[in-house]
Amino acid sequence: MSERSACVWAGVDAGKGHHWAAVVDEGGARLWSKKVDNDETAILTALGEILALADQVHWAVDICGTSSALLLALLAAHSQRAVYVPGRTVNRMAGAYRGEAKTDARDAYVIAETARHRRDFTTIDVPAQLVADLALLTAHRSDPVADRVRMINRLRDVLTGIFPALERAFDYSAHKGAPVLLTGYQTPAALRRRGRARLTAWLANRGVRSADAVAVTALEAAEAQRTVLPGEDVAATIVADLATQILALDDRLKRIDKQIRDTFHAHPQAEVIESLPGIGPILGAELVVAAGDLRAYADAGHLASAAGLVPVPRDSGRRTGNLRRPKRYSRRLRRVFYLSAQTSIIKDGPNRDFHLKKRAEGCKHVQAVIALARRRVSVLWALLRDNRVFTPDPVAQTA
Repeated sequence: MSERSACVWAGVDAGKGHHWAAVVDEGGARLWSKKVDNDETAILTALGEILALADQVHWAVDICGTSSALLLALLAAHSQRAVYVPGRTVNRMAGAYRGEAKTDARDAYVIAETARHRRDFTTIDVPAQLVADLALLTAHRSDPVADRVRMINRLRDVLTGIFPALERAFDYSAHKGAPVLLTGYQTPAALRRRGRARLTAWLANRGVRSADAVAVTALEAAEAQRTVLPGEDVAATIVADLATQILALDDRLKRIDKQIRDTFHAHPQAEVIESLPGIGPILGAELVVAAGDLRAYADAGHLASAAGLVPVPRDSGRRTGNLRRPKRYSRRLRRVFYLSAQTSIIKDGPNRDFHLKKRAEGCKHVQAVIALARRRVSVLWALLRDNRVFTPDPVAQTA
């Protein structure tokens, strides 16, 4: 350690409370290995010690999320670049070294050795402020969305036990009038006592569209059931409480969606991304977060491969031409392209025509959507490269 090396590799096994860093030289000898607290002072001290070992340090980490955010920011501030070594790769590479122990020190050493042998790992870039804001907002939005789905399922389950006709009458995930109705009336007897005229006025005063149609549907369900089921009073209270929480979540989601939309529209290519059918501000924000810097992808094929939309060959001996679904890809990026492709086939246009063409060729619905998603990756790549909006008629665009 007294001699300064020309080049070393530093592997960091990142964690919430602390990290473990290990440094190896060109021959694989371990030069430095210590536990580093996830604190700015401790990280800067370790950074200074490691940089003093060699003229050039190659950094590698196994986590590029919130637990390593401070570490990556300090590395970027000192002009140090780090690569991302997936945990699956570290797990498999660990079997190539002596011993079966599983410790942070050994994991850090394996990460450094893996980065020394392989030079094709993705470089981690500290996200810009806009991307960081979108990442936080989209992650924050996922929690109330999951809570809303859970509450609607619970509401329908409880309502089925006392008023199955009303549970079948509405789509509670898309119909605002149904939860509003349940905040005041949950039983057949209560609806019959209210009557059509007063129920319509009550719904209209609370901003329900087509209040008369909602009232008629609810009263038809009430007339179809005259039997009082056990536990009706307690279940009615639970249904009213769940409906109130669903409406509150809807208001909260509207505020979050507006914040995401305003932040996403500040992106320089937001108009280009939104011009592709099936992509709105929410999916567009998730695309920006999941894809990162598009300059990291050599072409549209690399972007499609990162999204898991390109089959992987599985050949052996005389068995050739076998393709399988990839296992290592960005689930979030694949979700963006799959959902946007599925949304784009609702309306008539080139996306729907391509989907119907694939179905006519014998593809199932999921296969046709995946094929459409792969094609849309190439289209989006070309739009972003040329910085122009999508148009269904390219001849008119050229003219």
